[in-house]
Amino acid sequence: MSGSSESAGALYRSAQLLARTLWRLLGRLDVRGLQNVPQTGPFLLIANHQSVLDPILIQASVRRPIFAMAKSTQFNAPILGPLMPRILTFPVRRYQVDPQAVRTALKLLRAGHGVAVYIEGERSWNGRLQDLKRGTVRLALRAGVPVVPVVIQGSYEAWPRWDNRPARANVTIEFLTPILMPASRGATNRAAVPETTARLMAVLETGLRRSSVKA
Repeated sequence: MSGSSESAGALYRSAQLLARTLWRLLGRLDVRGLQNVPQTGPFLLIANHQSVLDPILIQASVRRPIFAMAKSTQFNAPILGPLMPRILTFPVRRYQVDPQAVRTALKLLRAGHGVAVYIEGERSWNGRLQDLKRGTVRLALRAGVPVVPVVIQGSYEAWPRWDNRPARANVTIEFLTPILMPASRGATNRAAVPETTARLMAVLETGLRRSSVKA
């Protein structure tokens, strides 16, 4: 492992520990289904997106390092920007097709890593699940790796997108049963998008309902 990779890995683990420690001051974190995260090999993690807290808490909950897509504007921030690659994130341009982000995700998956994508494309305005992004569904179909759906509840109450600071709240994260999809490209990939979108939407909605009942 190169020195830069070791440095990135150390910072990532430190960020995980810091996130878990600080969250104890704000609320309870209930994590379920970690056995559904593959211990080795590539996988694509897809999650709903209620809050800026989601990637922090989800990735802090998994021992295995996970690379994550993050909106490209964050990489231009004065302090946060230079840290983004060191905490295993890579940029994606929102509201448009971003071939470079897709290539990066596929390269990481081919190298055996886990990659996290927030499949709604942006934080929810009302806490409810939004429409899934077609590009992310196509990525899941093209990759041909296990897809691990994740649902997070309570982060919207903790820090909705219009607030400038978090509030006390209890958050539940549940990692659901992986979905296996054969790799597909071209016309086959495009044709499978509607059915796959409906399938993923149903899995996430069911997981959210179940988590609400258990919370």
